[in-house]
Amino acid sequence: MKKPLKKILIWTAVLLVLILAVIAFGAWRKFGTFIVAARSIQKIQDGLYVMEYRGDYGLDEFLAQGGADSDSALGRYLMGYLSGGYYKQENIEITPGDFGCTTVCVKDKNGAVYFGRNFDWEKGRAMIVHTVPKNGYESLSTCDLDFLGFGDDYSPDGSMQERIQTLAAIYVPLDGMNELGLVVADLMAGDDEETHQKTGKVALTTTTAIRLLLDRAANVDEAIELLKQYDMNSSIGAAHHFAIADKSGKSVVVEYVNGEMLVTETNIVTNHYLADSPKKGVGDEESHLRFDHVSEFIGPDFVLPGGYGAHGNWIVRLPFQEVLSCIARVWQSQRKIWYPQVDDGGDDVTLWSIVYAPGKQWADFYFLEDDFRHGHRLFLHPEINNKNIFISDTPVIFFD
Repeated sequence: MKKPLKKILIWTAVLLVLILAVIAFGAWRKFGTFIVAARSIQKIQDGLYVMEYRGDYGLDEFLAQGGADSDSALGRYLMGYLSGGYYKQENIEITPGDFGCTTVCVKDKNGAVYFGRNFDWEKGRAMIVHTVPKNGYESLSTCDLDFLGFGDDYSPDGSMQERIQTLAAIYVPLDGMNELGLVVADLMAGDDEETHQKTGKVALTTTTAIRLLLDRAANVDEAIELLKQYDMNSSIGAAHHFAIADKSGKSVVVEYVNGEMLVTETNIVTNHYLADSPKKGVGDEESHLRFDHVSEFIGPDFVLPGGYGAHGNWIVRLPFQEVLSCIARVWQSQRKIWYPQVDDGGDDVTLWSIVYAPGKQWADFYFLEDDFRHGHRLFLHPEINNKNIFISDTPVIFFD
């Protein structure tokens, strides 16, 4: 009797192990991609984090269920998706405020395109996100983590729950570049008119539009056509416009005036309206001063120097350094120098500057004005660049 009992116990144990393995396998299939991405999160300097996500992050499902016409609707979708459908309560709220920014798109003498961007905001935490989606283009993007609204006690690289929450950053990019050379940036447009198109199309918010463009658009023309297929909704109680460029050098701003989408060719964008409309020029004085200052720097026929770093005894700026030098002139700390009349003594900083090289598939990221002497070089297709990670462990030095 003992042997049959022993066999029964053995087979029961084996069956239990198999059942647990099946459960674990099912759980891994459902949450494994989330866990791998969450574990990739790391702090690379105080206030700055990186994350890599490879696989499906639900963009097709997001669009199929109608998208989102508000930040709260996006929060509900993300909570449901990240919990595998087990949790529906809304507790992700995208909470940005007013921010001022600058973008510029220029070519060097060899025809290579560079896109520079300042993100001006109060001092906070940021994340660089590298995504390799199941159905879309590989991309690099940036996110202000304070916009996720998780509170001061939230730690992006803390508990597994906090790390899973941080995956929401994928849907809240503020600028980015994809592998085919499309670059997109969100900037405030100059007033508080919210856009809420209601034509029956699938709805997008400002940040989910950027995610869609990075994943699905190969160039400026495709980006414009893609935006026309969706109803746009402002992410906050203010107006936004998109600076969009590609590796050919084509550069535009997309704006929304009275619910109509308007496209204007320009290689500089700040925080006032540029489209030929009744709102043209609407925006504060600082925005116009920044725009004019960058315009004076690059001039009408500006061409970046070629790709060399030294000439005799002279240090010659490389193209990306020249672009950074251009946008550094309009950092928030420079207000007292260049346009003191609009310096309100506030606490705003240039939280980051980034120079994208869309034809070369890399970017240089600089965090906080007080640490802009050292940057981080980011790579798309790091394996092609003989890198095993998408961010260089050797900082990029910006020479004054």
